[in-house]
Amino acid sequence: MDQESLKTSLNGLERKILVLLNEHKSLKEEIRGLKLESHDLKDGLKARDEQLHNFKNQIKITKIVDQINPEDGSATELKRKVEEYIREIDKCIAHLSR
Repeated sequence: MDQESLKTSLNGLERKILVLLNEHKSLKEEIRGLKLESHDLKDGLKARDEQLHNFKNQIKITKIVDQINPEDGSATELKRKVEEYIREIDKCIAHLSR
């Protein structure tokens, strides 16, 4: 090979390397963006799971309150029981938050 063809080959290789480096940089940026998106989606999913858990607790509380018959006792007894259940639920939430 003569020197001119070597220069041409080297220039071609140099262009290809630059193209590959630019593509590599672009892909790294895309990966970074996808990782951020994944992290945000995981945070959103975690928040939704917590909301679902809270809704389930609210349903349980509603069922418990529905089971209590206010005609069998005074309103103060009913209020005391509901407050007791709420304190117990708060303890459970605090325990789960640790």
